[in-house]
Amino acid sequence: MEAIAEERGFVPAFAERPGEPAWLAELRRAAAERFAALGFPTPHVEEWRYTSVGPIVSTPWVTARAQEGQPAFEGEPPAGVRTARLRELLAKDPEVLRGRVGGIAGAGVNAFAELNAASFQDGLLIEIAPGAVVEAPLEIRFASGGASEPSVSHPRCVLVAGAGSEATVVERYAGTGSYFQNPVTEIFLEDGAVLTHVKLQQEHLAAFHVHTIAVRQERASRFASHNVALGAALARTDLRVTLAAEGAETALYGLFVGGGSQHLDNHTTIDHATPHGISRELYKGILDGRARGVFDGKIIVRPGARKTDAMQTNKNLLLSKEALVNSTPALEILADDVKCKHGSTIGQLDANALFYLRARGIGEDEARRLLTWAFAADVAGRLPVPSVRSAVEEALGQRLSGDGAPKELR
Repeated sequence: MEAIAEERGFVPAFAERPGEPAWLAELRRAAAERFAALGFPTPHVEEWRYTSVGPIVSTPWVTARAQEGQPAFEGEPPAGVRTARLRELLAKDPEVLRGRVGGIAGAGVNAFAELNAASFQDGLLIEIAPGAVVEAPLEIRFASGGASEPSVSHPRCVLVAGAGSEATVVERYAGTGSYFQNPVTEIFLEDGAVLTHVKLQQEHLAAFHVHTIAVRQERASRFASHNVALGAALARTDLRVTLAAEGAETALYGLFVGGGSQHLDNHTTIDHATPHGISRELYKGILDGRARGVFDGKIIVRPGARKTDAMQTNKNLLLSKEALVNSTPALEILADDVKCKHGSTIGQLDANALFYLRARGIGEDEARRLLTWAFAADVAGRLPVPSVRSAVEEALGQRLSGDGAPKELR
């Protein structure tokens, strides 16, 4: 296995792969060049000023084994759903992936997405047929770690919701030991498609996780994202949704819960590129111990995107004096006749509410737990998949330990 401790050493072993189609070889070559030009971000880069990737750059990673960290589809695909491994498609029918792999995921601006494009070995395609209504959630699991040395993997997922289809897709991330997950998920919604995307990140506390999610919505499509971050030493999700045709709607919900020395970063961009788009966003953070959180949310209204209706809210709860969160909501409005607003709050548990509960015989730990759950409930309660909702409720329902690390994360 190739050691990749140095920055430029991440790419060369993967930039060229014999037998791949010419369009993918060119995509990899261009991505490798862009990554070399960008380099890993430093705190001098505005988008990364609150998050240091020093621990990632300085670790002597080795390439993960073939299946480690790669997505695995749970169960059998139902009628109207096609699943295929990217490695197999690239060998048998690569044209299916042209324009899908690398089509919308941050070319030229996101170093980690470029690293994935140059380096990915495998991944998963999920296609929902036009008009198909899929009742049960489609679940993808990523399991990393377990190797004798710290390992890195670059899995890639492509999700395509055909015209008029309806489905829910779940991505679950977990693992053991020290590893680095650098996934990219590209999501395409065709006209009238309805897609719910749920991400549950429960990586090991010695792990690092940087996820790029890119979404493109066509006419009258509806997209909902539920992004929950509970694990990892350092975790970041970059989520960009482009409302590329009239009448598209999107809703983003996020919850990040950190303790100890965890660092949880969430960057979102909603790009209203056309008229009559609607977006809603609600992200909440709960931090204890010496944990750090970041929320950076931007809503862009392009010229001509009239009748846009957008609202963004970020609320954060600090359970210790050493916890810290940086919240940066932003609006970039370049069109007239729009309705846009945003807001952000950072605070501690309400002292009056805590006193009220304790005055009625509820112990302090239990009172804090109840108030913490109440703060998170309007995000956690929206989770549409019962198994994911139960996992999050269990995590939130446990009392925080003395060092601020949730018991389920120790």
